[in-house]
Amino acid sequence: MPSRERMSPVDTAWLRMDRPSNLMMIVGVMVLPGPVDASRLRATLERRLVQRFRRFRQKAVSDWTGWWWQDDPEFDLDHHLVHAALPAPAGQEELQRYVSELATEPLHPDRPLWRYDVIDHCNGGSAIVTRIHHCIADGVALVGVMLSMCDLDPDAPADEPMADEACAAARQPRHDLHADPWSALLDPLTQATSAAIGMSGRFWHEYLDVVGQPERLLGYGRHGLGFATELARLLAMPADSPTRFKGRTGSHKRVAWCDPIPLDEVKAVAKALGCSVNDLLLNAVAGALRSYLEAQGDPVDEVELRALVPVDLRGGRPSDELGNRFGLVTLLLPLCEGNPFRRLKQVRERMLALRGSYQPPLTMLLLGVSGLAPRLVQEQFLDILANKASAVMTNVPGPQQPLHLAGQRLEQIMFWVPQSGDIGIGVSILSYNQKVQFGLVADRRFIPDPEDVALRFRAEFEKIVTGALLHHWVEPLDAQALEAQIEGELGRQALDAPGRDTAPAVAQAPAAQLPAPRSSGRRRSALRSGASKATDPGAAAAPKPRAAARRVRTP
Repeated sequence: MPSRERMSPVDTAWLRMDRPSNLMMIVGVMVLPGPVDASRLRATLERRLVQRFRRFRQKAVSDWTGWWWQDDPEFDLDHHLVHAALPAPAGQEELQRYVSELATEPLHPDRPLWRYDVIDHCNGGSAIVTRIHHCIADGVALVGVMLSMCDLDPDAPADEPMADEACAAARQPRHDLHADPWSALLDPLTQATSAAIGMSGRFWHEYLDVVGQPERLLGYGRHGLGFATELARLLAMPADSPTRFKGRTGSHKRVAWCDPIPLDEVKAVAKALGCSVNDLLLNAVAGALRSYLEAQGDPVDEVELRALVPVDLRGGRPSDELGNRFGLVTLLLPLCEGNPFRRLKQVRERMLALRGSYQPPLTMLLLGVSGLAPRLVQEQFLDILANKASAVMTNVPGPQQPLHLAGQRLEQIMFWVPQSGDIGIGVSILSYNQKVQFGLVADRRFIPDPEDVALRFRAEFEKIVTGALLHHWVEPLDAQALEAQIEGELGRQALDAPGRDTAPAVAQAPAAQLPAPRSSGRRRSALRSGASKATDPGAAAAPKPRAAARRVRTP
C-alpha cells in the first residue's frame, strides 16, 4: 500500500466543505508579458513543486477512521499541467470569462487536488490559472509555494529553487495591511489548541506542562472564559442586512479585477488620515458595494454587510509548512454611510474593537472540532456561521520585488478565496511588487457583472485620495463639506475628459461613466511628502500640505 499520513482535522473540514455551488478551491491568475516556455515551466513544476512539496503528489483518501493524505502511485504531471488557448483576439474580458468557468469546475477527486492551466496568446502575452484545494494550504502558505517556484533572476536555472536568502528578501514585510495583533497575544493558546484537536502526543505534553505551572493554568483559565464568552456572542450574532448579496447560491461564478494601485500611495493616504492600510481598503470595498446597490436602485439606508475576514495565526513567521492555520473575525461594513470619511471612521473603530478578540483562535478551534465530527454536523455548524455573513474578504502579503516564472516576469497576480455555505461574494486583496491588487469573485445570481464593482472600488479609493489632497489640514476635517468638494473636483475631471459632456456623481454613476483616476507621479510625491513629515519634528513650520499626515479629527 502506498505510504500515507493522517489529514489534520482543520484540513479535513475544508475538504468536506465542498458543495456544487461553492467549491473550496483557491483560484489564482498570473499574467505574463510573453509566451510561456512549456518545457521550462514543466521542469520548474517537477523540481520545485512536486518534488519539494509531497502534498502535491498525494491524493485525499478515506476509510472508517477518517481522511488521509496518500501518495498517488499513478501520479502524472500531465494531468495537472494543461495548455489552453482562447479565441483571438483574447483580452482581459475573455480571460475573466475563462477563469470564471474554471472556478466552477471541480478538481478530479482521485488525483492530487491541484491544477495549472496555461493560456497562450492572451492579452498580448500569456496567463497561468492555478487551482489548489483549500485543504492543501491557506493563502499565506501558498505564497510560500509561489515563491519557491519563482526567481528574482529571469535566467536562473529551472532545476534550482530560489536560494533561502533570496527567498527571504522577496518575502513581504508585514506592514499594517497584514498586521496580526492576535498571534502575539494568543500564540501559546493556539499552539495548544492545534495540539488538542490533533489528538497527538503533543497535547499531553502541553497538558503536563500546564499542570506543573499554576500561573500558566490561571492564564489558560482566563483564555477559556474569553473563549466561552466569544462563542456565546458568535452564536447569538444576528444576520446582516438582507440585500441582493444574500440568498441561495448557484453553480455559476464570475470573477473580475481592476488595475493595481501603487502601494506607496495607499500607505501615504492611510498615514495622512490616521488609519491603517487595511481600514482604507475595506472602506473602499464598502463604498464600491454601496455604490453598486445604488446603481441597481436598491435601498441602502441602514444596510450593513458582514464580512468574514481571515486572520493568519502563524505569528508572522515565514513558513514553508502547508496546511491551514488561520482564524476568522466578523466585520460589519456600514454600507448605509455614504460619506467616505465618516464611513472610514466607523470602519476604523470597528477594526480596533476587534483587536484582542478571541474570534480567530476560536474559529480555528471550531473548524478543527467540526473536522472531527460527522460531516452532517459540520455542515449544520458552518451554515449557522455562513448565514450571518454575506462575503469573505481576505488580504495576503506577497513579495515586494518583481518575480520571474520560467523566465517570464510576473506582471500581475490575482487570487480568489472560496466561500462556504451560501456566501456568494469573495473579495481578495494581494500586495505584490509595490502594488495592491483588488479582485472579486461573485455568484452570478448576486452580482452578474463583478467588473462593475471592481471599477467602483478604484473610484472609491480615488475619492479618498482626492479628499486628502483637497483638504486644508490646518483645520479640523469637515466630512460633509469635504465630500461636496470631492464631487465637484471629480465632476470637473469628468468634464475635462475627452468626449465627455456630463459629470455624474461617483456614487450614482454606472461604472462606465466613472471618472478616470489620475495617478500622476506628482500626486504620489505630494502624498509621500505629506505623510513623511508626520514624523519630522520640523514639519510644524512647513507649508501645506505639511499637516496632511495629521490624523482625521471627527466631524
